[in-house]
Amino acid sequence: MIKKNLFILFIVCTSLLEAKVLDVSYKVSFGMFGQLGICDAHLKRGEKEYSIEIGVKATGMAKALSRNRQERHTSHGSLHKGMLVSDTYKVVKTYGVKYIEKIYRTDHRHQKVKKYVLKKREGKISGKKEQVLDFYSTNDLLTLYFNLPKLIGDMSKPGKYTFTAVGAERQQGLVEVIIPEKEALGAYEKVLGKGDYWYMTVIIHQKIFASNRGELMLAIGKDGIVEKAVLKDLVMFGDLVAKRIR
Repeated sequence: MIKKNLFILFIVCTSLLEAKVLDVSYKVSFGMFGQLGICDAHLKRGEKEYSIEIGVKATGMAKALSRNRQERHTSHGSLHKGMLVSDTYKVVKTYGVKYIEKIYRTDHRHQKVKKYVLKKREGKISGKKEQVLDFYSTNDLLTLYFNLPKLIGDMSKPGKYTFTAVGAERQQGLVEVIIPEKEALGAYEKVLGKGDYWYMTVIIHQKIFASNRGELMLAIGKDGIVEKAVLKDLVMFGDLVAKRIR
């Protein structure tokens, strides 16, 4: 349960922005369980290169239940026509005595992505794996959300958009974004609050409690930063809510 919630927190942190440098934080709460975790995101964009780093950690009761689970996602690459193009995407997860490291290296010339996995237990290597993914993408799970304004164009135009992202191989790289029709905005305002926002739903195609496809509702400020996100009515415990705190 805690693992899935931290994944949602990670998705919220990958908000949309044109800034050269970004530092932003979120907290997530879940019904009767209260606050579950904190997410910190950092983006640095130069003239030719970029770097993104997102750290997620459990807090409070969730910290104890998850054995102090922490995750760190990093992406490095180049800029091409204003778009972030991923060269390397790395994920490190730790909890208890376990350590899992995943590194994705993208060969754009040959349109291939290699995935390297290293597992440790109590500091000793317990497993290694190397494979070539069966899909290619210039985006990873971090760059995709930062690139959305350019990929979609008009963020206020209703529609359903499908993309691929390295790091989402469980769903063959598939990520869907839905920008609602005008008549559906009332439902978003009721859940996320009314304001000068872009509203959208991101479908990550992973079963998260009662939400079979992992449908996350987002309210995004005109500066491109996610202000609030909600995964509705999970089992009997209520909503999973993420709010920006910095």
